Amino acid sequence: MDLATTVSLPIVRGPVALAKSLGAIDRLSGGRLIACVGPGSSARDYAAVGIPFDERWKRLDEVIQTLRALWNREGAVFKGSFYNTEGIILEPFPAQKSGPPIWVGSWGSKAGLQRVARLADGWLASGYNTTPELFTKGLQQLQEFLVTASKDPSSFPNAIATMWLYITEEQRDSERMLNEVLAPALNRPVVELRERLPIGSAQNCAEKLAAYQNVGVQRVYLWPLADELQQIKIFMRQVVPLIDGKIKT
Repeated sequence: MDLATTVSLPIVRGPVALAKSLGAIDRLSGGRLIACVGPGSSARDYAAVGIPFDERWKRLDEVIQTLRALWNREGAVFKGSFYNTEGIILEPFPAQKSGPPIWVGSWGSKAGLQRVARLADGWLASGYNTTPELFTKGLQQLQEFLVTASKDPSSFPNAIATMWLYITEEQRDSERMLNEVLAPALNRPVVELRERLPIGSAQNCAEKLAAYQNVGVQRVYLWPLADELQQIKIFMRQVVPLIDGKIKT
């Protein structure tokens, strides 16, 4: 089983501290970590650490290269406008020779997907910010950018995170989760979340996830809204067989 972050924030946390933590996790797990990073979307996070919010994109470009340099066993140094790894040695190194693969989170903008193609080892999309149609469009665009970056689109991995899940055959329970838990937390319209996320009956959840499978999504990181262990058991017993059986009713 692989281990993966969703979107870690190396700018806010600091690349040295994050590289040390992720490197230790990779070593302890025997090289099974996938590190997913992004700039985050909260200006308050940046204010808390005294970094201008409008620098986040330029810093993200540099911080990805900084992480790779910190994990490099050959002593490669990165010097940028914001970060410099000269003289920093983070031992012990991760188990994976070049460090954990770095995936970049993007909601699917042109600039975001260009960054994924240029700097990342994989693309992490967001469950509540996409649909099968939007993912298809983003994937097609990413594949074009990968060719430009001299990378093989057929071997470039992808996943969707922030895919909140709650399986119930009771409509009032699913509506309660949408209206009282998720919509207030995300500040998104209930109708949009109801359409996009696997919250509802096993049949409904299977259909939504199968739609992503059909357009080329390789992995989905599920996030149960409550009763985590029980929800995963229900998912394995009731949803997975429907997906494997191509949603037969």
